[in-house]
Amino acid sequence: MTTAPSDNRPARRPFPTGFAWGAATAAYQIEGAATEDGRTASIWDTFSHTPGRTENGDTGDTAVDHYHRFREDVRLMADLGLTAYRFSIAWPRVQPTGRGPLSPRGLDFYRALTDELLEHGIAPAATLYHWDLPQELENAGGWPARDTAHRFAEYAALTAEALGDRVPTWITLNEPWCSAFMGYAGGAHAPGRTDPADALRAAHHLNLGHGLAVGALRAALPGSARLSVSLNLHAVRPRSDRPEDQEAARRIDAVGNRIFTGPMLKGRYDDDLLKDTAHLVDWDALLHDGDLAETSRPIDLLGLNYYAPTVVSSPAGGRRLPREDGHGTGSHSVWPGAEDVAFHRADENVTAMGWPIDPTGLSDTLTALHHEFGLPLLVTENGAAFDDTVSPDGTVHDPERTAYVRGHLEAVADAIDAGADVRGYYLWSLMDNFEWGHGYSKRFGIVHIDYATQKRTPKSSAHWYSATIRRGGLD
Repeated sequence: MTTAPSDNRPARRPFPTGFAWGAATAAYQIEGAATEDGRTASIWDTFSHTPGRTENGDTGDTAVDHYHRFREDVRLMADLGLTAYRFSIAWPRVQPTGRGPLSPRGLDFYRALTDELLEHGIAPAATLYHWDLPQELENAGGWPARDTAHRFAEYAALTAEALGDRVPTWITLNEPWCSAFMGYAGGAHAPGRTDPADALRAAHHLNLGHGLAVGALRAALPGSARLSVSLNLHAVRPRSDRPEDQEAARRIDAVGNRIFTGPMLKGRYDDDLLKDTAHLVDWDALLHDGDLAETSRPIDLLGLNYYAPTVVSSPAGGRRLPREDGHGTGSHSVWPGAEDVAFHRADENVTAMGWPIDPTGLSDTLTALHHEFGLPLLVTENGAAFDDTVSPDGTVHDPERTAYVRGHLEAVADAIDAGADVRGYYLWSLMDNFEWGHGYSKRFGIVHIDYATQKRTPKSSAHWYSATIRRGGLD
C-alpha cells in the first residue's frame, strides 16, 4: 500500500544545498556498439543471445545507441537541469579479456563522455561493475571463483588511473545481491546458473572484490574522490507479528541484506546467516585470513537502490508456496537457506513490473541505515516502469511515474528530516532501455525512446523532475 503524505508536511520542502539531482543508467542497457572498438562479449551478451533467456529474444547489441549518441544525451541531461549522472563502465569495453592492460579505444569513449558531462556542469558518478562480467572471466569460473575478485581490483585500479582526474564519485558494485543470487542461484540473470552454493561463494567474492577495489581506488585516486557501493537492500517486513513470520523476515534479512552490509560495513558475517547456509557451503574454507579486513575497508558514501518493500511469512504447514518476490518466477530459488519463505505481493497500486508502490520502505531504510552505520547516503536508483504511450501529438504523458517519483522524493525528505544525511537522488532511469530479462518490454525512463528510430522524447515526468530540480525541492 502507498502511505499518503501526512497533513503536517510543509507545503514546500527544499532539499539540502549541494544535493545531487541525478539520473542513472547502465552500460549494457544503453550503449549498444557491442562489438565495436575492441569490446568483447560480457556474460549479458552471451545470456541474451541464448534462446529463451530474454523476452522476445531481445539483446543489448544496439540498445539505445548511447555509444554514438552520448553528446545528444548529455545535452538532454543539461536541458533537464541534472546536476549529477550515474553511469557504468563496461568492463569488456575497457579491459576486453578481464586481464592485462586497458583498451585505449574503450577508455576514449569514457573520457569523451565525462568531458562532455563536466562541460555541461554535470558531476559524473562512475559504477565499475553493473553486471557485465567479461565472458572470459566467467569461463574461468566467474564470481564463484576467488580469482575474479582480484581481477576486479586490477580493473578498478587501471580504470581509476585513467579516469580519476575526471570522475569525483566511484561506485564499486551495483546490486551485488542480484549478481550473486539472480545470476548464480535463480538463473534469471546472466550467467544463468542455478547452484545455491556457487551463489554464496559469489556473494563472498563480490564482497572481497569490493574491498580490494576500494583499496586499489584509494591508491590511484586523488584524496578528494568519494567511494561508494550501491546495494539493493530489501525493506523486509513480516506479514504478521507471529513468531513464525518474524523468523521468516530474519532469514530473508540475513541472505538479502546482511550478507553484504555485515562484511562491507562491520567486517563480519553474522552467525545466524552462517548457520542458515552451513548445509550449502563450507564458510571456514571459503573465508581466508584477512578477507574480512579487506571487505570492510572504509567507504565515504553508501548507495541504496530501492523500488518496493518485501513482505514475507512462514508458509502454513511448512508448504513451499509460489515465489512472489519480484525476482522472477523460475523454479530455482534466489534465497539460499531460506527457500521455503513465502512472499506476498500487492494486487493493486503496482507498477508495470508488478511491484507495489510504497515510498515508506525508502524512508524507513534510509533512516535505519543512518542509525546503524552513520554514513552519508545516496539513493543511487529509484524509479518505476509503466505502460507509456505516445500521444498523437508526439508527447508522452506519464502521470503515474510523476506521482511515483514525487512520493519517493517525499520519502527522502522524510528521512532527511529524521536526521539521515542523504546527499543525492539518482532517478532510474534517464531513458527507456534494455531491461535485462524483460528486453525492451518495460519502460523505466523519464525520456521515451522510439527503438525503431532512436528518437528521444522527454516524458511529462521529465519536465516535472526538471522543474523540481530548478526549484531545489518539492512544491
